[in-house]
Amino acid sequence: MNPRIKNVDNLSFEGKKALIRVDFNVPLDDNNNVTDDTRIQAAVPTINKILKDGGAVILMSHLGRPKSGPEDKFSLRHIVVALEKALGTSVKFAPDCIGDEAKNIAEGLKGGEVLLLENLRFYKEEEKGDEEFAKKLAHLGDIYVNDAFGTAHRAHASTAVIAQYFDIRVCGYLMLSELKNADMVLGNPERPYTAIMGGAKISDKILIIERLLDKVDNLIIGGGMSYTFAKAQGGTIGNSLLEADKMDFVLELMEKAKTKGVNLILPVDTVISKAFANDAEQGMATSGEIPDGWMGLDIGPKTRELFAETVLKSKTILWNGPMGVFEMDSFDKGTKAIAEAVAQATKDGAYSLIGGGDSAAAVNKFGYGEAVSFVSTGGGALLEHMEGKVLPGVAALEP
Repeated sequence: MNPRIKNVDNLSFEGKKALIRVDFNVPLDDNNNVTDDTRIQAAVPTINKILKDGGAVILMSHLGRPKSGPEDKFSLRHIVVALEKALGTSVKFAPDCIGDEAKNIAEGLKGGEVLLLENLRFYKEEEKGDEEFAKKLAHLGDIYVNDAFGTAHRAHASTAVIAQYFDIRVCGYLMLSELKNADMVLGNPERPYTAIMGGAKISDKILIIERLLDKVDNLIIGGGMSYTFAKAQGGTIGNSLLEADKMDFVLELMEKAKTKGVNLILPVDTVISKAFANDAEQGMATSGEIPDGWMGLDIGPKTRELFAETVLKSKTILWNGPMGVFEMDSFDKGTKAIAEAVAQATKDGAYSLIGGGDSAAAVNKFGYGEAVSFVSTGGGALLEHMEGKVLPGVAALEP
């Protein structure tokens, strides 16, 4: 992490208004109740530090992907109750993120008070990185705090452009811990170092996989992407997920792993199903031998043992992407087995970093969120950081 970037511990917020970019892009049910408040909880330490100092807090975030202007289902007012519960204090809500009403509420804010602004993405200027829009947001606070690692890879108005309008710009505790933990697997990790890559698409992870080949001892491949590996080696995969244009890349990757002395571990068996449904007819197949009319939706029992064996011998573990369709109970055994193995390895002294998105959801679903070293809140941001790309939201905090 860049030592020039300051964090909230480096200053007192007494009598100041802190404008904090948080990532409150949380899942809501049909009644607009928050179903997983992980991202809200993650922002609490930063907010509490500022309130304790005697500062006021103005929170800005996005929620979902509104297409054109305000939509009630994407309103951040739905999360006020969950936020108040997490903070143990009342939260004011501004029905807009810019304009007179937001400005007036912000101006009247006293030390110890919290204001949540309406969804930033109700304005298309947010994602465009519009300077005028960023300037209007900047007028609301005295100090800029970025604690939204999940959007740090986006050069949006509130995540990067806005920083230039503040003399004092710092990162929050969440951003700080995200960068420090990413450095744990990027720097000089304790060995053996195992990376577990899952999820649907190889195309999303080409750069990270290539970079990991220079760092890891073991690379485990599971999830939907593993069927392209099976097909590339001349196997049959039925109706399983296939990225036909990535088959040459996969073969090159296998060759590279061999050359670099990386132990590339692929599934040996797979849970198959007649359809993409929890209650469809199911069976088992050897990897690369899936019959026509069937699709692979999870790693099989032999693979679970094989993967777990490697994980348990590891001292550093990076996990990004599930092993199967873990949202369906019939196909969650593989992901659960990996979660158990990672938790056990951590208990035995390994360092484990869980990449955001689906892996974080899976670890929490199976109750292992507290049993691993760190669960990242940023899927795309973490991957880009690990690919060696500059994150605009982090670069903007440099003095």
